[in-house]
Amino acid sequence: MNKKIFKISKKIKPFKKKIFVESDKSLSIRWVLFSSMSSKKSIALNLLRSEDVLSAINCIKKLGSKVKFNNNKCEIIGNGLNYNIKNNLVLNAGNSGTLGRLLLGLLINSEKKIKLIGDKSLSKRDFSRVTIPLKKFGAKFSSKRYLPLYIEGLKNPKPINYFEKKGSAQVKTCLIMAALKTKGLSKIKAKKSRTHTEIMLKNLKVPIKVKRTKNFDYIQVKGVNKISPLYYNIPGDISSSAFFLVLTILSRNSELLIKNININPSRTGIIEILKRMGGNIKIINKKIYKGESVGDILVKSSKNLKSINCPTKYNSSAIDEFLVIFLVAAKSKGISYFKNLSELNHKESPRLKWGAKILKKMGVKTIVTKDSIKIFGNPNLKINNKIHIKNYLKDHRIFMMCVIAGLTCGGSWKINDQDSIQTSFPSFLKILRKIR
Repeated sequence: MNKKIFKISKKIKPFKKKIFVESDKSLSIRWVLFSSMSSKKSIALNLLRSEDVLSAINCIKKLGSKVKFNNNKCEIIGNGLNYNIKNNLVLNAGNSGTLGRLLLGLLINSEKKIKLIGDKSLSKRDFSRVTIPLKKFGAKFSSKRYLPLYIEGLKNPKPINYFEKKGSAQVKTCLIMAALKTKGLSKIKAKKSRTHTEIMLKNLKVPIKVKRTKNFDYIQVKGVNKISPLYYNIPGDISSSAFFLVLTILSRNSELLIKNININPSRTGIIEILKRMGGNIKIINKKIYKGESVGDILVKSSKNLKSINCPTKYNSSAIDEFLVIFLVAAKSKGISYFKNLSELNHKESPRLKWGAKILKKMGVKTIVTKDSIKIFGNPNLKINNKIHIKNYLKDHRIFMMCVIAGLTCGGSWKINDQDSIQTSFPSFLKILRKIR
């Protein structure tokens, strides 16, 4: 038997449970990289130990940082703003687009040529979105778009003015990291995206100013001489929670309490969308921790789900959760429409295309374009056939979407590459077994 194939043969039974999901991946990677920029000891509790975060740890160790784990505590002593770069250095970002793109901003002041590589999936993802603006700082690159590529920075990178039009937190953070290593003031106009970097920098007492408007954030970043260490107790990841939100909404007579989740407003698009569709979701025990909103999410089975013409204002804050939102649309009354989602096809796999393929296998009618999808919902959707999911570039979110689909819609499922969850949510199946 191939242990990497996950099988589902029956729907989940009603449940009433309380769970903790793993820690926020975005915060974990950012904490690792900013800690490497400090020369003093930073400490994190509950750092996510997924493959993406461990790849970040391995990269900063190659750059001279010292890392120590002790149970749920991680300590990092970095090299300050100037890394100890060796000749012929190769950094492997694995499957992580966040890590790969942020590293390039981090390396802007390296005068030695550094090679950045990644796995098969990451090597198909476009890096020009960061290499183009990083050239304005003075960096040189051997490749225009794809990994592997070489970066050669300079001792004194120039501050820049830049308009980030994609709504990518990865691009924004990459440029902010590079700006910290200049000797002047950089100005970034950025389309709305996740705000973790700006919040974390304020905790580090970095001179960053943010003016927020309806559609854009105007960010000013001054270069610094040092970065303070940071103590951080990392909350749970809402992107990981998303699968269990949808599992509960689409299950019979069920209730789930998900504890201690990062509910930063730039990440809660899925909650707003599901509520509009009739999802029974409440946030309780809300508090602020180091500038981030944290709370518990209470979700219950939801009847009479309705379709949605999804406002594009939620696209950025739900970009990693649309696959499971599509499942809710498939079980809702009416036709749901999601547009301006071309960014989904620049993830670990072309997720918009794969989402449509999976829905088709489930018997759900869709109309898909390069940046939109219409989903013809059926509240009585029941799957009786066999479905085998393979060849999706080992995308962790595709795997987890299919698991939730099998448990809530029925059918006999074989889903390849269950090890893909190691990149972001290693305990997904373990938590699932506790609920089942």
